[in-house]
Amino acid sequence: MIRSMTGYGSASGVSGNLELTIELRAVNNRYLDVTVRMPRLYLFAEESLKKQVGTVANRGKVDVFVNVASTEDSEVEIAINEPLAKAYMAALETLKGQFGLEGDLTAMQMAKLPEVLNVQRPETDQEAFAKDLSAVMDEALQAFCAMREVEGEKLRQDIAGRLDLIETLTAKVEALSPETVIAYREKLEQRMREVLEGTHVEESRILTEAAIFADRVAVDEEITRLRSHVAQLRDMLQTGGGVGRKIDFLLQELGRETNTVGSKCNDLEIGKLVIALKAEIEKIREQAQNIE
Repeated sequence: MIRSMTGYGSASGVSGNLELTIELRAVNNRYLDVTVRMPRLYLFAEESLKKQVGTVANRGKVDVFVNVASTEDSEVEIAINEPLAKAYMAALETLKGQFGLEGDLTAMQMAKLPEVLNVQRPETDQEAFAKDLSAVMDEALQAFCAMREVEGEKLRQDIAGRLDLIETLTAKVEALSPETVIAYREKLEQRMREVLEGTHVEESRILTEAAIFADRVAVDEEITRLRSHVAQLRDMLQTGGGVGRKIDFLLQELGRETNTVGSKCNDLEIGKLVIALKAEIEKIREQAQNIE
């Protein structure tokens, strides 16, 4: 199944007295780039979360947001570093005396001084916490992947429709190519008669010139390769998986063959078809940028 690189998923759970919430958001990126934002106290679980994302995503910039909240206020204690607070007080009194400063130090000002107040939490069972967090992550990844698959199916349908149009345009180019040679022969014969003013024109000369022109503007090989690339793209859309880079490569080849057809066929109608082909290829390329 085709998957989009953009997606969102979230899940919640508990670990002991902690409430866990995980959100995932992803956008396009050439490679897989996972960023985890979580409280510093639980950073020991960061790498395991990144590995979990790597099991379901091959490309994209994925941001993981982890929120951990305590369900019991009593678990959090604020400890006063009394020796440090007294040292601050003594130092500030000395400053006041030496420099003739005025004003009293308030409790709020004291609390803002480094390390006077320390937040103390009970020790976390890292193994149990990591296991619970992993379970929540699995649930969030399921929602994340489901959304990416829904978006991927929309991309698949759009690209498949454009491939049908490319095949139709290619068939029209193929049909017009022989007509280009016929038209060239008629114009060549007319011009030769005008130049030679009614003198008999050898049919062999016209045939030779027409054959040289036909060989120069022949696009049979390009048409064959165009159809082959379209068939490969269809197979990729059906097979799914991480095919974004392969699709991008084939689109480059489609563009190259289309340009060759345009340069060979000096014909107004074929030129219009080539422009239409390029437009459809470019539209597919824009959609393919979002395929994993």
